[in-house]
Amino acid sequence: MNNNSRGGFSSKLGFIAAAAGSAVGLGNIWQFPYVAGQNGGAAFLLIYILCIFLIGLPIMVGEIAVGRNTLANPYGAYKKLGGKSWALVGLFGIICGVMILSFYNVVSGWALGYFIQIVKGDIFQETDFSAYFKNYTADFLDNLIYSIIFMLLTAFIVYKGIQKGIEGASKVLMPTLFFILIVLIIYGLTLPNAKEGVEFYLLPDFSLINPATIYSALGQAFFSLSLGMGALITYGSYIGKNDNIISSATMVTITDSLVAFLAGLMIFPLVFSQGQSPSEGPGLVFVALLGVFKSMPVLVGKFVGGSFFLLLCFAALTSTISLLEVPVAYLIDEKKWSRIKAVSVMAILIFLIGLPSMLSYGAVDFLSNFTFYEGSSKTFMDVVQDIFFVISLPLGGFLLSIFIAYKWKMNNLSAEISYGFKSYQGKGKRI
Repeated sequence: MNNNSRGGFSSKLGFIAAAAGSAVGLGNIWQFPYVAGQNGGAAFLLIYILCIFLIGLPIMVGEIAVGRNTLANPYGAYKKLGGKSWALVGLFGIICGVMILSFYNVVSGWALGYFIQIVKGDIFQETDFSAYFKNYTADFLDNLIYSIIFMLLTAFIVYKGIQKGIEGASKVLMPTLFFILIVLIIYGLTLPNAKEGVEFYLLPDFSLINPATIYSALGQAFFSLSLGMGALITYGSYIGKNDNIISSATMVTITDSLVAFLAGLMIFPLVFSQGQSPSEGPGLVFVALLGVFKSMPVLVGKFVGGSFFLLLCFAALTSTISLLEVPVAYLIDEKKWSRIKAVSVMAILIFLIGLPSMLSYGAVDFLSNFTFYEGSSKTFMDVVQDIFFVISLPLGGFLLSIFIAYKWKMNNLSAEISYGFKSYQGKGKRI
């Protein structure tokens, strides 16, 4: 039990469920498959797993240890251990989380909208799902409604606090997510041409590995593990001194990696069964999979398709609550706001910040063709993703590593870890 007056997780299992929920999200179910599809499938998977365990896991241990040692949000943690100049690194992480949630909530709204459309059966009347996706994301009113619903649900869970809200929701959502995922994998493997999808995903072509593949895998590892934005510093501040940080971080990393792996094993057989391209891009789950669901008998298609997008909603929710908790913890700790005030203000602010991203998929031409680089036109949401996800998260992890090694010192990290892992004392210098 955590005696921290700010609130805390009731048990190690509660922390693992919540931290795994933070890590497991759209990054695993939505983003990982399409990035893997664009980067050679199995070749990307191999590099991703190496990045997860060789780079991501040590940084996760560091974030959790810093949070538990300081009992503070990212800004307060860096300030307590490194002074005002280092506190800016914590503030940078909080800002990254806010900006990521601003577009994450939009994509979550897409998933909720698709779930409702599939259950109603209206979407199966379409013949061109690529055109449907473009028209759907350009429909500002629908996106506005579903994004508001998703943000309200996120805000309600965060308002309920650590144990009753975040921990309670994660303990229900995570097992449900795994169950739906396994059911869809079993179904997908029974389809024609599923073997080709499995081979694309599991048999690597090493000639496809290049610097771009490696950097994409690294960025994906940071995003999927919720690293570099202070989420795990915040969650670490809610755990007890007797909890084993190493074993907890390892369990979270394994869970996250397993979900990402299973998401690919679910999606690629489904995609290849329809003769779709695995390099469809961000619309992969919203375009390529609709043909799969439509090809099924009506009731089966509704059930399987509805289950998939319900899974996507669950995965998104476990992450949106952690992303919102980070700035909320900052306002509670540093500004002494009440939880309800902090949640209300941040939920509204982040939703408003996300409006340009919502409008950048066809609703407003200026935002839909915001700039041009890497040989193609970029939407406003693309730019936000590239700045605050692709660039900023690995940078945040790098700065944390520098901070621990040269400011907080490795012996202090080792001492903090040893509270829940007595035999670890003195091993820190060898990480």
